[in-house]
Amino acid sequence: MSREAENLLPVEYHHVVFTLPAEVNRVGLLNPVAVYDALLTGAAETIRDVAADPKHLGAEVGLLLVLHTWGQALSYHPHVHGIATGGGLAPDGRWSSCRPGFFLPVRVLSRVFRGKFLTRMREAFARGKLAGFADARAFEGWAQGLRAKDWVVYAKPPFGGPAVVLKYLARYTHRVAIGNSRLVRFDGERVTFRYKDYADASKTKEMTLGAAEFVRRWATHVLPRGFVKVRHYGLVANRHRSAKVAACRRLLVAAGCGPVSWAVEPVRVQRCPVCGCDRWVMVERFDPMGPGVVWCGSVAGVDSS
Repeated sequence: MSREAENLLPVEYHHVVFTLPAEVNRVGLLNPVAVYDALLTGAAETIRDVAADPKHLGAEVGLLLVLHTWGQALSYHPHVHGIATGGGLAPDGRWSSCRPGFFLPVRVLSRVFRGKFLTRMREAFARGKLAGFADARAFEGWAQGLRAKDWVVYAKPPFGGPAVVLKYLARYTHRVAIGNSRLVRFDGERVTFRYKDYADASKTKEMTLGAAEFVRRWATHVLPRGFVKVRHYGLVANRHRSAKVAACRRLLVAAGCGPVSWAVEPVRVQRCPVCGCDRWVMVERFDPMGPGVVWCGSVAGVDSS
């Protein structure tokens, strides 16, 4: 999180979500690398192109994308969360700001994203990198069906400042499908867990699955080895990040946005209650709803380095 904190700007940050239609799920399970790369790259290119259009913003924004593949009930649901700066660098070197509370038109984003993703899928099929289709005719029928649908791009309300952005990143960028806090019980054969039913006013409910089905659902969200699920683009892309972020800060400070705006609270480190060490490892955990046993490596006799 320290690198993300260093790159925050004193501007409004926007949260956008790119979702694939359910018809892509079968192809995604068979071809995870091709589909996830097309999803992430398509979303990034969509925001880049629409933001660069003078009719909308006419600037290069900073963008961080995080891949998620699950729904609340552990269903297979590939989608991308994007965190974007509410403005960017214009070609003439000025800072161009989005309207307060508004990023980019989601209907335009949706149409452009659909085209970008399908173009990537066609390229993968032409290279022989897309399994699950009998022939080119079957692939084109699938692609045309997707082109006829309205795709979903959702813009959430802006984050409440840089500190909230960091809190979001810390909570959601590295978790996988379900946390221990949502597990209710395991009776030796079935697993019960909590989930939010977004189709029913986001009510919290419980679902019980057989152990094999629970593990099957969870396993669909294990990413291919080496796949990078958190990616940076635009102003925060690795190649020119330092120079571009510095330039943006100079412009924003000149416009009256002082550096104090991007300060965030330091992270409090919880220390071992026995020796005071701040390096922890998990030694043993009992019932998921009960108190776990967690000590540092020096107490447990485990190397925590």
